[in-house]
Amino acid sequence: MSNVDSQKIEEILSRGVERIIDKDRLTERLLKGDKLRIKFGIDPTSSNLHLGHLIILKKLSQLQKLGHQIIFLIGDFTAKIGDPSGRSETRKILTDAEVKQNMKDYIEQADKILDIKKTEIRYNSEWYDKKDAAFFMEISMRFTVARLLEREDFKKRFAENSDITLLEIIYPLLQGYDSLVLKSDLEIGGSDQEFNLFFGRKVQKKYGQIEQDIMTISLLEGTDGIHKMSKSYGNAINLTDEPNDMYGKIMSIPDKILWRYFTLLTDVPLSEIDDLKQQVQENDLNPRDIKIRLAKEIITGLYNQQEAKKSGEEFNRVFSQKEKPTDMPEVKIKDKKLPVLDLLMQVKIVSSKSEAQRLIEQKGIKVNDKIIEDWREIIEIENNMIIQAGKRRFVRVIVD
Repeated sequence: MSNVDSQKIEEILSRGVERIIDKDRLTERLLKGDKLRIKFGIDPTSSNLHLGHLIILKKLSQLQKLGHQIIFLIGDFTAKIGDPSGRSETRKILTDAEVKQNMKDYIEQADKILDIKKTEIRYNSEWYDKKDAAFFMEISMRFTVARLLEREDFKKRFAENSDITLLEIIYPLLQGYDSLVLKSDLEIGGSDQEFNLFFGRKVQKKYGQIEQDIMTISLLEGTDGIHKMSKSYGNAINLTDEPNDMYGKIMSIPDKILWRYFTLLTDVPLSEIDDLKQQVQENDLNPRDIKIRLAKEIITGLYNQQEAKKSGEEFNRVFSQKEKPTDMPEVKIKDKKLPVLDLLMQVKIVSSKSEAQRLIEQKGIKVNDKIIEDWREIIEIENNMIIQAGKRRFVRVIVD
């Protein structure tokens, strides 16, 4: 039996939730105290979880504290196919090595929110690596192509005469089969996952299992305030970000999405958020002060109060007083000269040469306070050289 807290259950079923199927049944089971098997699946198509995932992880943590069994499913098999949700083109197929590298720290990142010792950690390669062609023929016979092509992103690509691979078409079947294997009672995912989550119900029904309920969660805009948070858009705040970097990124979000961040990412009561919003509208509070509170709430939840306080002080030093950070990463370099793109990659201040080139073109790279304007420039390496990317990232170079 799980714990029953009707007020907490009501908040879980409403705050940040887009849609629930079947809400009446789910509410009844939660209030009755049934212990549910609750599935959250994620494909390791990148190495970091971000604040968009935090919304779901917080929801799972709340349900876990009520006594329900959380299943954290890492789609190490399905990641090699690639989820077509929201895609306008076919995903690149990942190699086994890429998938393994991406998922290396997933459990450690999830452990910031969930009690991992009480969480059932699964990988869908457990069952798919044992399947043969007969399995794919058998499951494919149970569903029609017409039904699978009902999803909006497929409709759009079909109308635009863009390629849709057979692997992409079969992806929802495999995600649905995961729910069958795991005997899922409830699956939680982003609102862009609704088609896939709903297909879990269909697969369970076809195989005679009780259909899972599904809960879709609001998508979080990234730091640009436009696109959903994603590594591919370069607008993500990762759960692995250092507190100082995370603080700066949160302070950079547009005012228009401030309240969504507060509602979706913190435990501050909605009534208090409404009161803060009213004070801002009446010019009694500056949105910047609200962002400071938001950054501290999020960093306290992921780290602790001390880190939140320190990162706030450091942000004030660097951005208000225009000083260098007191503590910055140090990287040893043996070379005497390096092309600037290679230098930026070597000190790990950018994730790719394309990002480095983009930042240079935007005048966002400085070496010893000098703006680098040409991405072809060769840099003379000096001891204690300070490299800056954007407003928040600093690295000190130590000549080895």
